[in-house]
Amino acid sequence: MSVGLLAVVDDILSAAMKASAKTAGVVIDDAAVTPQYVQGLTPARELPVVWKIALGSIINKYIVIIPIALLLTAFAPWVLPYLLIIGGGFLCFEGAEKVLEWFGVHHGAHDDDGPRDEKKLVLGAVRTDLILSTEIMLIALSGLDPDFGIWMTLGALLVIGLAMTVVVYGAVALLVKLDDMGLRLMKSPSRGTRRAGARIVASMPAVFRVISIIGTVAMLWVGGHLVTQNLAETFWSAPYDLVHVVTHAIEAAGPVVVWIVDTAISAVFGLILGLVIVAVVTGVSRLVRRA
Repeated sequence: MSVGLLAVVDDILSAAMKASAKTAGVVIDDAAVTPQYVQGLTPARELPVVWKIALGSIINKYIVIIPIALLLTAFAPWVLPYLLIIGGGFLCFEGAEKVLEWFGVHHGAHDDDGPRDEKKLVLGAVRTDLILSTEIMLIALSGLDPDFGIWMTLGALLVIGLAMTVVVYGAVALLVKLDDMGLRLMKSPSRGTRRAGARIVASMPAVFRVISIIGTVAMLWVGGHLVTQNLAETFWSAPYDLVHVVTHAIEAAGPVVVWIVDTAISAVFGLILGLVIVAVVTGVSRLVRRA
């Protein structure tokens, strides 16, 4: 019995590792997006907030995404593309709002004057994580053997969900505490160690600016990719066909160039779509306020 159980566990872990490899791009995006939500907090609240977001991510995966994905895959697979279009549109909306803020165009919901509300911050981060985690888990699900069986598939998805959460939020926790590590190094009796600590502390504002930019581009890229790919599977293939034509024309340049161009087109499409959604939401909000 124990040998059979070990064999099952080994099969689940092997399948989970293979399926996880396909999610690497979205996992990197998730790790780049999340630190934005911790900026502006006091150092003592950074790790507790990261923990709350990580717990929300586990709830997203275990309570919402995995059960719904398995049910829809079994009984209504045609619904999944529409859900991904909605999720991608939300990411485009959030990314476009960030871009507008870079240019000084603010919306009331994102006013950063005064201390940040932790509850709203965690809610916003968990809401964004829901979209990215959905993409991660659906990609992982597509990478599993269709004949794997419902319980083996469930086991593999549970392992993938836990592993991805640990990787993403472990990296986020490390990033947000690097400045504290630098401050500790600055108290060392060794001159070289103090210099290294000072360089870490001095570089952190630039690091977080870069992370913020990467996170915003990641939201636009993933959102644009989700929308174009799933629109093609439903009722409008023009954006996806355009991407395919362009990438096919530059195949000779190599896979890296093809990936960069594909990503850039998806991000531009995501930005345009996001700006349209922002305009619609802003217009509706003004009408509601006047009413």
